[in-house]
Amino acid sequence: MSQSPGLYILLVSVHGLIRGHNLELGRDADTGGQTKYVVELACTLAKNPQVERVDLVTRLVNDPKISQDYAQPIEILTDKAQIIRLPCGPRRYLRKEVLWSYLDTFADELLRYIRKVGKIPNVIHTHYADAGYVGCQVAGWLGTPLVHTGHSLGRIKQQRLLEQGTKLEVIEDHFRISTRIDAEETTLASAALVIASTYQEVEQQYSVYDRYQPERMVVIPPGVTLEHFYPAPKDWQNPPIYQQLQRFLKDPQKPIIMAISRPAFRKNVSSLIKAYGEDPELRNLANLVLVLGKREDIMTMESGPRQVFIEILQLIDRYDLYGYIAYPKHHNSEDVPDLYRLTAKTRGVFINPALTEPFGLTLIEAAASGVPIIATSDGGPQDIISACKNGLLIDPLNIKQIQDALRTALTDAEQWQSWSRNGMVNVCQHFSWDSHVEQYLKKVRLFPKRRVQSFLSPLRESPAVEHPDWNVPDTNRLPTADRFLVAEIDNTLLGNQEALHKLIQRIHNEGHTTGVGIATGRSLKSTLSMLEEWRFPMPDLLITSTGSEIYYGPHIVTDTSWQRHIKANWQPEAIREAMKDIPGVELQPPETQGKFKISYFVDTDKSPSYPEIIRHLRQQQLAVKGIYCHSRYLDLVPIRASKGDAIRYVALKWGLPVKRFLVAGASGNDESMLAGNTLAVVVGNYSEEIEKFRDCPQIYFAQGQYAWGILEALDHYDFFGNLSQAQSEMLAV
Repeated sequence: MSQSPGLYILLVSVHGLIRGHNLELGRDADTGGQTKYVVELACTLAKNPQVERVDLVTRLVNDPKISQDYAQPIEILTDKAQIIRLPCGPRRYLRKEVLWSYLDTFADELLRYIRKVGKIPNVIHTHYADAGYVGCQVAGWLGTPLVHTGHSLGRIKQQRLLEQGTKLEVIEDHFRISTRIDAEETTLASAALVIASTYQEVEQQYSVYDRYQPERMVVIPPGVTLEHFYPAPKDWQNPPIYQQLQRFLKDPQKPIIMAISRPAFRKNVSSLIKAYGEDPELRNLANLVLVLGKREDIMTMESGPRQVFIEILQLIDRYDLYGYIAYPKHHNSEDVPDLYRLTAKTRGVFINPALTEPFGLTLIEAAASGVPIIATSDGGPQDIISACKNGLLIDPLNIKQIQDALRTALTDAEQWQSWSRNGMVNVCQHFSWDSHVEQYLKKVRLFPKRRVQSFLSPLRESPAVEHPDWNVPDTNRLPTADRFLVAEIDNTLLGNQEALHKLIQRIHNEGHTTGVGIATGRSLKSTLSMLEEWRFPMPDLLITSTGSEIYYGPHIVTDTSWQRHIKANWQPEAIREAMKDIPGVELQPPETQGKFKISYFVDTDKSPSYPEIIRHLRQQQLAVKGIYCHSRYLDLVPIRASKGDAIRYVALKWGLPVKRFLVAGASGNDESMLAGNTLAVVVGNYSEEIEKFRDCPQIYFAQGQYAWGILEALDHYDFFGNLSQAQSEMLAV
């Protein structure tokens, strides 16, 4: 990859079959315009001198039913762009609606990849709702601006299906529509920039979302690779795909009414066939050619495409269109420009009769090839025809409008010539990928930097943590740190202001590759309040509620994978019920409780011993772990949760050896993170339950109290020393 200075842009498009050559457009509902969009965007971004590197990240699929191209972890596109494929769920190819439960794994794999790269992307740009879900997590963990392109929106899809009479439960069952809409809402709330293709998309589609924020949206139409789409030269010979069309048509020399789309209900091909079949003049004027992806056996297709084809065949038979209509089974991506040129050569017309069209890339391609267009008035075609002045808009459900528009295009030679010429000229001006990327980079360069006090910025006299909704922090060391300092707050990190100030300064001056974390029994809200009160810079890592919650700064993003990991067999109501009759225990106030933590006060004069309490819970078949400290406080958490478990999970997730964690504690609440292979320090003011660790060689008992003890441990372990061994271990991860 080129090492020239510039932006590192990471594109995420999870589903569909994505490769750099011979895209299988129309193979299924997931391999449509979006897959072409992201590949062409990646290649054009890489051509721009402002860009150093582009990674297009998608799902790795190793399935004998599809090409092995999709099982290759890396595919080079250009000297600065590549496709990266990451494992996510089963090896086989899955439709996007089935992928939701595997997306957290994809997010973790993407994080692992970024850490391997060793550089934080300047931008993470997600495509479609599933990638938006992934991007919200990863961009939040890293503090990177999130750019999002929706392509199509769940609320609009749900609305259209309901209007067609589909029952809500059927929509939910097949499309996981509520999950998709939730992901879209979260993405809209998190994104620094949302790129739409049309103003209609912004004003009429995104506006139905609760998190609609038009000030964060920009309309940048997608481009077309103009080197592939151009009118046929005078000596142009009929292309290979022409032979397939001849098999269907009685008079293949007639003008062509061309439609290219996926076999989906919203593409509304049936209305086009009805308009054509019910108009004898249209049948005499032109042939109808439907290019609806690839197929082998209609009856083995998924339910939606199968039903579309069954309806098409029934309509062809009803109107007796044999010899007038072609619907080839196969075509290559190289055939598509030839189909447009063939349409133009016959002085035909391209039509998109979809019920709604977010943009309409095929319309741009047809226009660049000199073909007049007729398109649905719902969605992107409004903007395209307004800019190109090369055709007509129609109501896709009005059969007469479709017929009249087609008749005008096919019979008015002067109008046809004007539309053809306008399309070719205006597409180059308004819809090239180069112009798209210029506008794109202009917006990205405007992202203001968010000022977050960090250990790499000078200590200030007042708290400097600011929380606008988005933007880039000054620094973020999560993906590049080669060691981590993690401390409990109470009686460890906080307690002596002078020592704390010296620790902050020392981390700032010497800990340039050190990540900083907090591990506490406190809630997140209480933790942030304490850090602000003591003017402690925002940590990279927050482990709160006794290890049952993990957050990554500076956006304070929840690690949802950790929550899913620990919630197995967690039965909070049953635990409270089992604890209710134990004498000497009392629930702590609501603000100390957590989703995965139940906290009690223990009166040792009245209560059973701690082991007896835990034994009682186990006898009730409750999977629970107890953390007991100061002979007074008892936290009950899931069996998989603790500060130590959380630290080891973070170490694995971020690819950092656990022995590169220096952990500091002072009470029984810290036992799980002090034990094991971590570097550990017990500060001088520790509570007596920690004395049992005195003889453990890997735990350093400091003389200094509070942060003085942590400073002492930094010297004891030479923690800021030259960790060349750690760096070599990092490379091996």
